[in-house]
Amino acid sequence: MTAQESTSTRPYLIRALYEWCTDNGLTPYVAVRVDDSVQVPREYVKDGEIVLNISFDATSALQLGNEFIEFKARFGGKPREILVPVGRVIAIYARENGQGMAFPPPVDLLSSAEGAPAALSAAGAPAAAPAEEASEDRVVQLVGVEDGHKDDGGDAPRPPPSQGGTRPSLKRIK
Repeated sequence: MTAQESTSTRPYLIRALYEWCTDNGLTPYVAVRVDDSVQVPREYVKDGEIVLNISFDATSALQLGNEFIEFKARFGGKPREILVPVGRVIAIYARENGQGMAFPPPVDLLSSAEGAPAALSAAGAPAAAPAEEASEDRVVQLVGVEDGHKDDGGDAPRPPPSQGGTRPSLKRIK
């Protein structure tokens, strides 16, 4: 079996980090790039992404499968069925300390990043672009956001955040 024929490591890494979070009393969050294949409450999607709490306390019937993450959760008191293709997960991390792992963005984002910005569908999610081979030289890094400090979009690396109560955010590095 070649590397091309083997299954993706992404679902295994998601399950491993979920287990690590729960074993250490941390709250596992997943960041998801939303498109038409993702079943989430659209009113909570911001900039084509949503962050979901997948802890035992926040979900019921959680299944971390090889193809999908499925669970039931309440949003604004209303029960919802959530279905996320594993390929749309862009990060999994602990809410309390930001430790986790970011994944390369989905293929449609890579192909649209090389040309003009992706068109948005009516739901506010990026429309699918023609699939091209994913470039492995793209990196997504979790960084802390300090109060009152906006990202200037520069390419210079920032120093690590202080150990205060800052929440992690995603920053794409090209």
